This record gives sequence, structure tokens and C-alpha cells, in this order.
Amino acid sequence: MIEKPRLLCVGALTQDTVFRFEKLPSGPGKFLPIEVVQIASGMASSAATAARRQGADVSLWASVGDDGVGRWLVEEMQSEAIDCSLVRRVEGGRSAIATIFVDASGECVIVPFYDPRTQAEPDRAPCNFERFDTVLVDARWPGAAAIALAEAGRLKAPAILDADVAPKHVLQRLMPLASHIIASLPACRALFDRPVAAPEGAERLRDLYGVFAAVTDGAKGTYLSAPGKSTIHVPAYDVDAVDTLAAGDVFHGAFAARFAETGNEEDAIALASAAAAIKCLRFGGRLGAPTRSETLRFMEERRS
Repeated sequence: MIEKPRLLCVGALTQDTVFRFEKLPSGPGKFLPIEVVQIASGMASSAATAARRQGADVSLWASVGDDGVGRWLVEEMQSEAIDCSLVRRVEGGRSAIATIFVDASGECVIVPFYDPRTQAEPDRAPCNFERFDTVLVDARWPGAAAIALAEAGRLKAPAILDADVAPKHVLQRLMPLASHIIASLPACRALFDRPVAAPEGAERLRDLYGVFAAVTDGAKGTYLSAPGKSTIHVPAYDVDAVDTLAAGDVFHGAFAARFAETGNEEDAIALASAAAAIKCLRFGGRLGAPTRSETLRFMEERRS
């Protein structure tokens, strides 16, 4: 067991402006939010925050512009004690931004913008990957994700793909490189071009790529399947959600941190489910990611 795993998170780093409403706006007009927060976020960056709060030693490989937003994003992630020495700054590029509306039930509408110049593919790895125990990537910066997964595979280290909704060709590029695929159900359905249930999705990914595969299905929980093993269902926790923004990212970050420690996928999924549930009880996207002690206490209370 690794007491403090070294984790690399690869992918999105964005400036999110999050507006909270009782009801999501519909149609043109002027709408006054209940609450507003501006945060450094993005899938990989939110996962990095979650993993760091779960006790991992975390580095972030992302890409920002050489603008004021980029400098602020890096400072915000550094305030979480995340190593940002690998973050690329692109001359003349614009840093990614997103506007997000969240309603009283926690559901959200997300409108992101990524500058193609800033997201251009890197031509090489930014460092020696032997310094990391585990790699976690999203699909928002595919070129970097492909390099990171391939490097982890070469070193026989866990290479975890957060397979959320993305262009089909991007998912097909990255999935063969991963040792662990955790997909959202909408991404699974887009990949297979037809409706599938979560258990079937996990089994199809397992069989297609010969790796551990899990499919998350929101409040219905997660289905996981590994070669030669039966599919397992890990239930989600029943909570009154305030904000679901970044819940999936927190799930992936907590999973990666725990799996890097123990090597036990089912145990890591269970802890990740609890971390995501706690996050849903807190407004502010990744700011709601819990610590390890908070997560374990929540799990113990729910068992009582």
C-alpha cells in the first residue's frame, strides 16, 4: 500500500463563473442569481483538487494562455498545494473559460470555450513519468492525454481515463491506451451509437479493450467489470443535491487517489461514490471536494 501516492492529472483547466438560481433561466431576459462564485476548475483540475484533499501528492499537466486568466488559474491551483510546474503557457493563446448555471436541485447548464491555440497538441511528454505512481486523464486535451496514457502504459503504471462526453473519435483514440476506463453513461451511449444500460456498457468496454471498466449512472450508482470477473454494482448515496457541478470529477480524483494507494478498484469506487455525494451537498463546484477524513466519516455515518 502506498501511503501518499504520486498522481498526475492531465486535461482541462478553466475559469468557471458559476451562477446559482432557484430555477434555470429559459428564453431571453435578465435573471438575478442567488449566489455567484468564480473558480479555477475543469475536469482534470477538479479531479486534482479532490485527489489532493484525499491525501495524494498531485501534479497537473494542463494548458493555459499567457494572459491574466492563465496566471490566476495557476495561482488558484497552487493554493490547493497542487504542483503546477508542468502547466503549459501558450504565447498568444486564451485561457479556457466557462459560464455555468446551477438550479436549486443541483442540475446545471455548462457553456465552455476552449481556444484551439491553447489546446494544440503537445509534441512530447513534459517530464519523466517515472516520478508518478498513477496517471488520470480527461478527454479535453486529447494529445496530452494520449501521451500520458502511453507513458503510464510503458511504465506499467495505472493509466485511468475519465471518459465523459467527447467526440467519438477522441474516445476511440484514448480508450485503447488506458488500463482503467471510467465512463459516464451518456458517453457510453454516444460511443456505441445506441442506448445501453450501465451494466452492459461496462461489460462492452471491458470486452472491447480487455481492461477494468466502470460506467457511472448518477443516482443509480456505478457498475464495474474486470476481465474474468462478474459485473459489480456499487450504489450511489442518496443525498439532497445542492450542486452536481464537478461531482464526476471529484469521483474520478478520489478513485485515482484511493486506487493508487490500495490497488483495489471496488474499494476505490466505494470511496469515490462517497466523496462525490459529499460534493453534491456543497455549492461551488470543485470547492466542495471533501478531505479523506470527511469522506470516511460520511461513510461510517451512512453505515450506522
